[in-house]
Amino acid sequence: MTNYDFHTPINREQTNSVKWGLRKDLFGSDEVLPMWVADMEFMPPNEVIEALEKRIQHKIYGYTYASASTTNAITEWQKKRHNWEISKNAVLFSLGVVPSIAAAILAFTEKGDKVMLQSPVYTPFFSMIEGNERVVVNSPLILKDDQYEIDFVDFEERLKEGVKLFLLCNPHNPGGRVWTKDELKKIGDLCCQYNCYILSDEIHADLVYTPHQHLPIASLDQRFKEITITCIAPTKTFNLAGLQASAVLIENEQLRKLFSDVQAKQGFFTLSTFGLTGMEAAYRYGDTWLNELLHYLEENRRISIQFIEENLPDIKAIEPEGTYLLWLDCRKLQWSDDEIQERLLKKGKVALEPGNKYGSGGEGFVRLNFACSQTVLLDGLNRVKHAFSNLS
Repeated sequence: MTNYDFHTPINREQTNSVKWGLRKDLFGSDEVLPMWVADMEFMPPNEVIEALEKRIQHKIYGYTYASASTTNAITEWQKKRHNWEISKNAVLFSLGVVPSIAAAILAFTEKGDKVMLQSPVYTPFFSMIEGNERVVVNSPLILKDDQYEIDFVDFEERLKEGVKLFLLCNPHNPGGRVWTKDELKKIGDLCCQYNCYILSDEIHADLVYTPHQHLPIASLDQRFKEITITCIAPTKTFNLAGLQASAVLIENEQLRKLFSDVQAKQGFFTLSTFGLTGMEAAYRYGDTWLNELLHYLEENRRISIQFIEENLPDIKAIEPEGTYLLWLDCRKLQWSDDEIQERLLKKGKVALEPGNKYGSGGEGFVRLNFACSQTVLLDGLNRVKHAFSNLS
């Protein structure tokens, strides 16, 4: 017995949806099924909708502040879901994880400083470093036995170059790895040794499949807590991206002030009325919905991987330990990224994210979003199959 309906497709036309409303502009046709950008096709928890509707009914939407109740909802969620006790003073707010990455780069590095990432990785990691006139240092991940691993020898060599800030993606986008305690401790130990701050993008933290467990890196060691800026948001978890609401967790008071000072210079004051309302309701009441969502996503993951194995033998699905994103290895086809996209869009009429957007190591891959009803998912998978049919 379930309380929520994830099966029924919802029409998102005429809602200014990036995923659906820009198909013709981005892909040349409104017939393309969009399975690229990382938002879901599901309604958020009823409690979130009700909280927003109640706030709308008040009919005055003046200046709003983040109350202690909102902060408490965030800290209680971290304790309940991730066994991480954080102080209420550690909680700051931001419009999103990407603005937080930019603010952290400005707060903790200078122009020309080195900022490290691990490709293939979320595209804005690159653009926020380069756009703020810092230098990208890449320690590429290694794909071994169909899962990504960290090359710690290379990781340390790059830190020796004088890296000031490391951008960690946990769970990893696009590969879906949920980094283990041992891996995170090695990262933290090395960053402490070489005086490198850590920005941990944990936006997918709540979307992790059994038996894997998300571990906030700042929770593992007092030393790590002192050097880490953790970015979270209800937006991926509860499909609230349009509310533009996230939190930044910084236990170190000095780092917190530096970060806040940058936000003040940018003119950031607080979140919107509806961002705060939706965030608090999601974290306070979203447990049951999230547990049911994870069961549905796990089944979608199974369906997707089985479909690929049975119908597309030249494509390998990298099974995600977290996120609702499926990373597909198409390198056996020996096609360029442009040729792969041409097939998907023109023949299959389906839009997936091209892998080369994620930097070195992403070439020859595509990313598929399986957070949709199983009816839509099977339609999309069959379109992918059609795109790559008659390969000879």
